Amino acid sequence: MRWMFLLLVVLNVFYYVWHQQEAPLRAKDVTPLSLYRGSQQDIRLLSESNGSVGVGQEGRRRDCLFLGGFARQESIARLQQRLAGMGVEVRSSAKDVSGEGYWLSVAPQSQRLLGDVQLQNLSNEFNELKHKIMQCEGVAPAQ
Repeated sequence: MRWMFLLLVVLNVFYYVWHQQEAPLRAKDVTPLSLYRGSQQDIRLLSESNGSVGVGQEGRRRDCLFLGGFARQESIARLQQRLAGMGVEVRSSAKDVSGEGYWLSVAPQSQRLLGDVQLQNLSNEFNELKHKIMQCEGVAPAQ
C-alpha cells in the first residue's frame, strides 16, 4: 500500500511539472479604466450635479407635478377649483407636457399635499386625469 501511495505522489509531481512547462502563467493585458472610459468620464446624472442645470436651492433638481390631459378647458377649470378647495396652488401650464390637452402645474410647495391616495381619488373623480412629474424649467442652462 505504501508503494501505491508513493507511486501516486510521484505521478502527481510529474504531472504538475509537465503541466507547468506546457502552459506557463502569463499576466493578462488589462486596459486601464481611464483609457477604457475615454470621453465618458465627464458624464453625470442631473441629480448628482452640484448647482448646475435645473437645480434648486437644496442642490437637487426641481421637479414639478403636472395634472391634466383634458381635451376641454371646462374640465381643467373644474379640476383647478377642486384643487383650490384642497389648498393646492396650481397655475395653468404653458408647457406642452404630452402634446395634447390642457394641463395644470402644481407649485412645488403644494406637491406634498397631493399624495398617492389624493391623486387616486382625483383620478376617480376626473376620468381623463393624468399626472406627470417633470422638471419645472427646461434642461438648457439659464444665460
